[in-house]
Amino acid sequence: MRLLNFSLTSLLVIGLTVPLHAQPKKKKILAIGQVKGFQHDATTYGLATLWKMGQESGLWETYIRTDTQLLTKKKLSGNAKNLDFFDAVIFYTTGELDLDDSQKADFLSFIKDDGKGFIGVHAATDTLYKWPEYGEMIGGYFDGHPWNQFQAPIVVEDRANPIVKHFPPAFSVMDEIYQVREYSRDRVRVLLSMDASKIDLERKGVKRTDKDFAISWIRNYGKGRVFYSTFGHREDSWDRADVQKMWLEAIKWTLGLTEADATPRPKPAQQ
Repeated sequence: MRLLNFSLTSLLVIGLTVPLHAQPKKKKILAIGQVKGFQHDATTYGLATLWKMGQESGLWETYIRTDTQLLTKKKLSGNAKNLDFFDAVIFYTTGELDLDDSQKADFLSFIKDDGKGFIGVHAATDTLYKWPEYGEMIGGYFDGHPWNQFQAPIVVEDRANPIVKHFPPAFSVMDEIYQVREYSRDRVRVLLSMDASKIDLERKGVKRTDKDFAISWIRNYGKGRVFYSTFGHREDSWDRADVQKMWLEAIKWTLGLTEADATPRPKPAQQ
């Protein structure tokens, strides 16, 4: 008898056991929600949504923490896991986090040298201003949100990228969109940006004279992979199926489960 095209679930349903070694090993993600600055009401909701995605997809386990103890490669006691246990780190954070110099070095090495992943959510760019290496890694720093929360007009710049290819070429999202400083397309590949022709560029607080308001981007950082998106200020943004799929595909990419071109490139001429 031959079994053709049977999934793991199908084999279990018909009563056949599958060796544990044949089952894919779940990745491990450390999600940090430490707040040392502005308090975002959606932090818990957002991190819980990412936890749920891991459970439903079966691809990863999420360890949610509001402290930074585990951001180290030093051996920890009391069953505490260090960075060596994890495959990626998520930040939904603000302000100057509780990290000493040893932890900072271990954290960057985790991504750059070990080839692990980093996912920055919304206020992750409103974090660690006193540590320039962090800003360089994530791709820039928060520089205000002149439009506050509004129906932001979004353009998909990289139509072939698996993280955003499910979106229509243009769409809108009700969210709080960050303006970013010390950001350059020379080191990140922008996936989504705002359509500058549809926003008020005369609004108080608008500082980017190049009209370049990136929403989501990826980059290679040494051997590692980095994703950031300004989405996530509002709970209803997290509830959108298309935005959830973006986060799902972004995490899969940072974990090395999918491939995508992260080569930096200039802003498209039509925008």
